[in-house]
Formats: sequence, C-alpha cells, structure tokens
Amino acid sequence: MDVARNGTPALDRAAGLLARAERIVVFTGAGVSTDSGIPDFRSPGGIWSRYDPRQLGFRRYVSDPDARRLAWRLRRELHHLGARPNPAHLACTRLAAAGRLAGVITQNVDGLHGDAGLPPELVCELHGTGREVVCLGCGDRGPMAAAVARAEAGEEDPACLGCGGILKAATVSFGQNVPAEVWARAEALTAACDAFVAVGSSLVVLPAAGLPRRASRLGIPLVIVNREPTPLDHLADAVLRGEAGTLLPALADAALAGPGARS
Repeated sequence: MDVARNGTPALDRAAGLLARAERIVVFTGAGVSTDSGIPDFRSPGGIWSRYDPRQLGFRRYVSDPDARRLAWRLRRELHHLGARPNPAHLACTRLAAAGRLAGVITQNVDGLHGDAGLPPELVCELHGTGREVVCLGCGDRGPMAAAVARAEAGEEDPACLGCGGILKAATVSFGQNVPAEVWARAEALTAACDAFVAVGSSLVVLPAAGLPRRASRLGIPLVIVNREPTPLDHLADAVLRGEAGTLLPALADAALAGPGARS
C-alpha cells in the first residue's frame, strides 16, 4: 500500500493504475460535496455535530412527530445551500465523456453528479435522493422543493396531500435497507470494473463500505482518496490524503493521458 498526502508516491501509483483502466468505478461519499458547500457528517462541525443521528433513524421518524419536525428543520437547512458541482464531480463527467467511466456509485443524496452532466444510467444512488419526497403510506413521490415550501409556510411536519400519510425524503435513513435492485446494480458495477476509486468516504457505513472490500477481494485495483484514514486503507493499492476536489481531477487527468486514452 502506498500512502501520501497529496504526494508523489501514492499519486504516481494511483495514476498508473487508472491510466491502464478502461472501466473505472468511482465511489463517492460526503467529502466529494464539501467543496460545493454541503457539510459532511462526521467531521468536526459536520451535520452530526449539530443533529443527533439517533433522533433521525427510520423507526423514530415513523413513530415520533418530534423526530419528523427535527428532520424537516435539517432538510430546510440543506435545501437552501445552493450547492453546485465542483471539480470532483466534473472529473467524473470527463471520464464518462472519454468512455472510461463504468459508473459512479454514490452515498450522496444531493444530485450533484447529475447536475455535473452525468447521465442517470451512469449514477447509482445507494442512499436515494434528497430532491424528492415519498409518502410512506401510498408511495406517491413529489419534489422536495414543494414539501420544503410547505414546511417553511408553517407545516412543521407536512403530510401527503393525497392520503395524509407521512412524508419523508426519498433517502435511505438509518434503519432502512438499500433497495435490493440498487444494491444489485452497485455490486454488478463493482464486479465488472477494472479500477475502483473510493473518494471522500469514511468507509464505515454499511453496506456501502462492503463495495471497496468486494473490489479488493476480486483483485480489482483499489484507490482510496480521503482527508482522514479509513478502516479499509490496508486493502488499497494506493491511498491519497487530501481534498477530493484537488486529487480526483488529478487522477482523471492521469487516466485520460495514459495508455488507456482513446484518440
């Protein structure tokens, strides 16, 4: 395992691996969106330092109106951040345009990979989307913006307009399972790639953290890019310490300039 902080040994090693790859999977976590102004969860000052995740689990959300009101306060806060794609998102789009990206598997629910120009067929949203709401009663879906507007108008816990059921962000909360079809797609993408790059993720949330483990077991080159150490660093072929918005574009440049580049 090569490790460096924005440095040459690991960067050169990772660049060489990606330069030879034709089917790259990029696995993204909250650290990919921090440069877009979206706070991450576990770092000092992150979301979980201001909101107790134990209060926002699925079972509590369903059973406790106070938990739902808290969740809607968080949702209103996130909705008005005005986040836009940053260089890390755009690096994935450049790989896709060159035909070198098998797909992005993301833990993020912000929709910024799509905003950066990635087509839906190349994005696997493990934890759903925060841009929609879903009724837990009838299953009806609608735009998050409309639900947030209702919350801001005084409905602290807006209900489904169709059946009166509980509305929730169309995301996978603690205590909910990743939908089977989404997980199957993520596993298939992982198994079929020839390089797996995990970027901006603490790699502690399951089952998502099982995907880089799976890549390693299959002998697929694994690169980890994160500001802090992760529990899977020992499995990686190269570990880069630093910002996703700096390092992922550098890796994409190396991949596109290397022997796998297409004329």
